[in-house]
Amino acid sequence: MGPRVVHRLLKPVTLTLSLVFVFAILLAAVCAKESDYYELLGVSREATTREIRQAFKKLALTMHPDKNPGDSSAHEKFLKVNRAYEVLKDEDLRKKYDKYGEKGLDEQQGGRYESWNFYRYDFGIYDDDLEIITLDSGDFEAAVNSGEIWFVNFYFPRCSHCHQLAPTWREFAKEMDGVIRIGAVNCGDNNHLCRRKGINSYPSLYIYRAGQRPEKFTGERNRDNLVRFSMQFITTKVTELWQGNVFTEIENAFSSGLGWLITFCSDTGDCLEPRTRQKLAGMLDGLVKVGWMDCPTQQQLCDSFQVTSGATALFPPGSSLDTQGSILWLKTLDSREIYNHVIDHLPDLELLTSDSFKKKLAHHRWLISFMFSGRSASSEYKKLQAFLRNDHIQVGRVDCVADSELCQTLYIHKPCVAVFKGLGIHDFEIHHGKDVLYNIVGFARDSVHAHVTTLRPDNFPSNRKEPWLVDFFAPWCPPCRALLPELRKASIQLAGQMKFGTLDCTIHHDLCSTYNIQAYPTTVIFNGSSMHEYEGHHSADGILEFIQDLVSPSVLVLDPSSFTEKVKGRAAGQTWAVDFYAPWCGPCQAMMPEWRRMARMVSGQILVGSVDCQRFQTFCQSQGVRAYPEVRLYSGNTRQPDRFTSYNGWHRDAHSLRAWVLSSLPRASVDLTPETFRSQVLSGRDHWVLDFYAPWCGPCQHFAPEFEVLARMVKGEVRAGKVDCQAHHQTCQSAGITAYPTVRFYPNLGTRRYEHSGEHINSRDANTIADIIRHRLEKLSPRLHNTPKDEL
Repeated sequence: MGPRVVHRLLKPVTLTLSLVFVFAILLAAVCAKESDYYELLGVSREATTREIRQAFKKLALTMHPDKNPGDSSAHEKFLKVNRAYEVLKDEDLRKKYDKYGEKGLDEQQGGRYESWNFYRYDFGIYDDDLEIITLDSGDFEAAVNSGEIWFVNFYFPRCSHCHQLAPTWREFAKEMDGVIRIGAVNCGDNNHLCRRKGINSYPSLYIYRAGQRPEKFTGERNRDNLVRFSMQFITTKVTELWQGNVFTEIENAFSSGLGWLITFCSDTGDCLEPRTRQKLAGMLDGLVKVGWMDCPTQQQLCDSFQVTSGATALFPPGSSLDTQGSILWLKTLDSREIYNHVIDHLPDLELLTSDSFKKKLAHHRWLISFMFSGRSASSEYKKLQAFLRNDHIQVGRVDCVADSELCQTLYIHKPCVAVFKGLGIHDFEIHHGKDVLYNIVGFARDSVHAHVTTLRPDNFPSNRKEPWLVDFFAPWCPPCRALLPELRKASIQLAGQMKFGTLDCTIHHDLCSTYNIQAYPTTVIFNGSSMHEYEGHHSADGILEFIQDLVSPSVLVLDPSSFTEKVKGRAAGQTWAVDFYAPWCGPCQAMMPEWRRMARMVSGQILVGSVDCQRFQTFCQSQGVRAYPEVRLYSGNTRQPDRFTSYNGWHRDAHSLRAWVLSSLPRASVDLTPETFRSQVLSGRDHWVLDFYAPWCGPCQHFAPEFEVLARMVKGEVRAGKVDCQAHHQTCQSAGITAYPTVRFYPNLGTRRYEHSGEHINSRDANTIADIIRHRLEKLSPRLHNTPKDEL
């Protein structure tokens, strides 16, 4: 309407200017509209964390306010880019953003940034080094447990020694490329991972081998020392061949399907140095044997191999000097070049066709590479057989160009790797992690033991009686990829109780649309005709707790009607804790599993509910809810049903919430003084359990609500008391209390008790303590019945 009014009032020239003005306003409005974080950084929604970091660094070097001192808007522009980076680099925040947009995030993300010099010199030290693999919390464990040797540099961006090491670490990585894996962990971005690994100084350099303790490098940090240190972990044998063993060694290897890489050392020509031989033995472990021959002492033997000067050759299984072209003579001394020649010369993975596929996969576990466009599988895949041999997983390939019908039946439309679990051709799981050897090996080992199936329209559990957990995901989504290993863990723990499946929404659009899937990952539990969407931390423990809560709900879902009936109409003495939340709210999602956990902890003492304020927005507004999450406690005073107390605590974990809600209940324990300790505990006729504590003691404060739970559990059987050891130091000293909190049980044995007669209970769990006390009372029962009444 605005532009039409202007059109009637102004002359043509003014009209032109006004249209420009209106256009400018509209343009400003578009610019002011919520910016897409991926577009701000110039990356696709499929971008990896490394790609996001690289894109942000390029922008930081040009957009930073330090580089644009004359631009008054530079600060605001860079804040937007910085916020986009802070969100997209974090898997949990990225998932929330993908699902809810900016409204699902905390306002504080990206509010601070570093100087231009930091981004130029300290940020992403190894991002551009192809030989160095940047690891983060999402893929660290899979990498170091893959079976390959890893040498990992834990560094901090602001550490000067880390920057001094960087050129040396790059040189070392180039020299050892392919021999071992060289990694780097930025402890600035992965603080929790580094703390978990015990990293307390930078740089810290560790060797990792699957199933063994990490080994720390403590020598002088130069290239030769790093190479020497890492080489000692390559324990693959390099065999010296001579007249007495050569033919036996070669025949044994050939019969096992392994060839030989032999370097012949002579007075003339070139042979491989001992360190190069050892490198190749490690690089080719399980693929070929590596040996050497000293021709000056084994002249006749070298002559039989038609060697007259130093040389190196690959002898594949079944090769013979009499068969032309069966032996590969190598004209290089570079370990990497030799490795590439050997790998290329090895036979390809076994080719499975439509005819053999079903038969081979019926009873055996297989890792299958599906190929398209006539391309062979990566040469590196040839190493998979060696890595997975001890796991009894066979490795093969399928040509989806030649066997298109087979691949279409399995809904495989692009190159991928999948594990078939030995239960037929329809029970398989596709790998969606990095296309690197260590990631594939880790996936294969996990997948064969887990119970996760790749779903398709023909096996989707829409009408199944048994419960299913279905993960709707997209392969390009990093939080989706991070969730998959957690699903495998959960499936093992719930084997026989629940089935697990994943559905790729980039392939099965229609099926995902049927269930209104709008963000990835979306995890839904199908239980007969009912569906429950999982909200909470995407971890195995979080999923297990959610499922446990479905079976036996601890939180009552309230609507306006049930809220009025149950909360406002609560019976005398009933207390309700209610969480008013919105599904898009990031802090709400973070608190949700803690809220469920808290509800289980206070079960039987306090009723716990939740209200979805997105669904019941008008109702929440009528209750004065203005921000989320809003946690309220409605006490047992029924005269004022609308009265509540709001939670203002900083921490929203289950224990903090539990301590807060329990503090509203009448105390079940009593405070004891030196006089009441002597008269009621030592000389009284009741059984007592006591908590000796100090007000300043953190563990005591943490244990206090647990002790109140215990007091209610044993009420009527045992009395519960608390002794303040700061106020009554002499009493606690006489009782032999040397640490806080200390729990002592003073049973009534029919005789006077003494300070030291209390029985120490080494637990801080109410259920455990109650069980110990009741078990002790059962043992005492016959004795108490036989005690003369006058003694009591």
